[in-house]
Amino acid sequence: MPLFSRRPALPDAVRRALHLAPGDRVLASAAVPGDRWFAASREALHLVDGETVTRHPWTDVDRASFAPEPPAITVHWVTGAVQEIALTPPIPVAFAQIFRERVQQSVVHVETVTPPRSAPVRVVLRRGEGGDLFTQVIGPGTVDVADPHVRAVLEDAEERVRAAAGLRG
Repeated sequence: MPLFSRRPALPDAVRRALHLAPGDRVLASAAVPGDRWFAASREALHLVDGETVTRHPWTDVDRASFAPEPPAITVHWVTGAVQEIALTPPIPVAFAQIFRERVQQSVVHVETVTPPRSAPVRVVLRRGEGGDLFTQVIGPGTVDVADPHVRAVLEDAEERVRAAAGLRG
């Protein structure tokens, strides 16, 4: 059995459970053990488990990696949480490609800074579902954003990131 496949396999009942907004559509899907599904739509990543649909806008995803054996996806959320989810082979090639594309599409500009006595932090300008632009500060939980020196470095970086996209304030 091949590890990757090009066949779309999202069942109609699962597709209907997504309740996609007008203009949104499923671009790719992948089966998850236990009769669950990942669906990558234009606007979000959906995990469907029976009647329960968990929806995450692409801006909630920091990054992800795919492991071939055993097949799994590890999602790093912007909150710092990490979630590993096993996938049912074959993994559709389109799912991995679309997942990466949608996360990257949401990133407009990024700058990495290292505040004093701190770990590196990324200040990211992202495009939300409605096209709105907003910034995210993504770093380890050990960064003390209450420290005025750290906060000053992050605010300066945020200003530069927004200015690079022609935004002020």
